[in-house]
Amino acid sequence: MKQVIIVRKDLKWGKGKLCSHVAHASVGAVRKSKEEIIKKWEREGAKKVVLKIRNLKELKKIYKKVRDTKIPCFFVRDAGLTQLKAGTVTCLAIGPVEEKKIDKFTGKLKLL
Repeated sequence: MKQVIIVRKDLKWGKGKLCSHVAHASVGAVRKSKEEIIKKWEREGAKKVVLKIRNLKELKKIYKKVRDTKIPCFFVRDAGLTQLKAGTVTCLAIGPVEEKKIDKFTGKLKLL
């Protein structure tokens, strides 16, 4: 079991903001998950992997494929109060789910 968070690399933002958005994404996707999946994931160590992607177009392409499979996923959009425009999509969390299911969509992406 694992969760993957995919972060856009084309944005100009600070490391702290990036980290907080990764956390928002993780929590958002977990909230969409079934309780028994969450418990299993937590028993196995709650594995999370943060990956990078070039831009919004590529992120949306992965999102559409994942969404069609009913795997829990969550887009983070910025509120626009500091470094980014309101509504800017910054990252996507997928899962938790079995690793083989998630790797079909994210297996070729690089670590952040």
